[in-house]
Amino acid sequence: MIAVYGVFALAATARAGFQIATKFGEAPLAYLLSAVAAVVYIVATVSLARPGARAYRISVIAVTTELVGVVAVGLLSVFDAQAFPSETVWSAFGRGYGFVPLILPVLGLLWLRRNQPGRSPRDGRS
Repeated sequence: MIAVYGVFALAATARAGFQIATKFGEAPLAYLLSAVAAVVYIVATVSLARPGARAYRISVIAVTTELVGVVAVGLLSVFDAQAFPSETVWSAFGRGYGFVPLILPVLGLLWLRRNQPGRSPRDGRS
């Protein structure tokens, strides 16, 4: 899970950096949203890789933010395509990335639930 988030952190950061540096004036909202996605993926990657309850809470917040973001941006980009003249990482629910941005936070939240600090792997309780 951490490796997948790491790949998405690198991809989203590279995409946003390139878009902002070379053509920001064409679609500033889309490119800023790509940058937001990159930050969310970076935070998720780092927090997922760290042990402890605080890192766990940050991971839950980051992955939940990702899910809300991909659904919100996905809906907006489908229903108001003119607002997104260029795609973001989360446009059309992550279509440009094979819909992985839509599936990843769901899998991430399930993974976090199974790997909650203090949870016994045998019986599923603390």
